[in-house]
Amino acid sequence: MSAPRRLCPVCRREIAVVAGRFARHDPAGARVGAELVSCPGSRRQAPLDPALQPSLDGSVVTAFPGQLSLF
Repeated sequence: MSAPRRLCPVCRREIAVVAGRFARHDPAGARVGAELVSCPGSRRQAPLDPALQPSLDGSVVTAFPGQLSLF
């Protein structure tokens, strides 16, 4: 199973989000020499995206004025 992907706020590439954080990744573009450099957006906390999962159990509560029914 692959991890969901979101745009990194620093390099604007699609990066996997694992445990609420962007996965470690290199910045966009060619490397200078053989040196490995992580993007400053690596391991940064990813913003919550409610469109991906509106609730924990998948149910959606509609806007309803007043008291909700119990059953």
